[in-house]
Amino acid sequence: MLFSTHQADVVDRVLRAAASAEIMPRFRNLSSHEVRQKSSPMDLVTDADEAAERMIADGLRQAFPDAVVIGEEAAERDPSLLNTLADAELAFLIDPVDGTKNFASGLPLFGVMVAAVVRGEVVAGWIHDPIGHDTAIAVRGEGAWIEQAGGRIDLRVASSVPVQEMAGCASWHYMRDPMRSVVAANLAGFGAAASYRCAAHEYRMAAAGHCHFLVYAKLMPWDHAAGWLLHREAGGYSARFDGSPYGPTFHEGGLICAPDAESWRRIRETLFEPA
Repeated sequence: MLFSTHQADVVDRVLRAAASAEIMPRFRNLSSHEVRQKSSPMDLVTDADEAAERMIADGLRQAFPDAVVIGEEAAERDPSLLNTLADAELAFLIDPVDGTKNFASGLPLFGVMVAAVVRGEVVAGWIHDPIGHDTAIAVRGEGAWIEQAGGRIDLRVASSVPVQEMAGCASWHYMRDPMRSVVAANLAGFGAAASYRCAAHEYRMAAAGHCHFLVYAKLMPWDHAAGWLLHREAGGYSARFDGSPYGPTFHEGGLICAPDAESWRRIRETLFEPA
């Protein structure tokens, strides 16, 4: 099955309801016991993450009773849930609050991400911005757009430019040395490089043409499946560091998103050129 725009609207309503009920009331209103550390001080979970994930999962199961639903926090407790992704007739991946560190710090730069996956292929993606009250949506073969109160705005990636004029986002801090040191040094070869600690907004920026490239090392599927499809349906090109295609069952191997294949090649050469 492939997703319809009507079904995409159903999921969008689920995300908006969860953001309104469980996320925004807690924004800049968290007590210390409502924020907990997972693997590091940068890797947090809050009561908002857990409550929103429950509400989104319940809403998706009600709308799509036969679907497998995999939330980030549920998979943290039971990693075997990810083993069902490749063969499921329909599965949903949920990142209830992407950019949790920003959210817990009171920074208005976080999002809600959901992807629909059919037998291991991403067929639809949603990135909801609770602050802006809009949702970036992609449906495979149907394009990418932002759904907002004023109507629909179609998304398109930026045009190709020389590497020294490219601006983008690079999450190099998750890389291991020697790659980490090489990439960190080589980012000076681009026009600008940043990290917003929020893949949700970085993917939205790239799909809307507001930056040229994205670089990620860690590929947990709830962080990337929706954004990867959004970027692709907006006309972009992406591949893992070795040039192989991205898929939601890959958790390693890195990812580079670019305006086109030639830009991807030049970005990769610049990133990994030995000192």
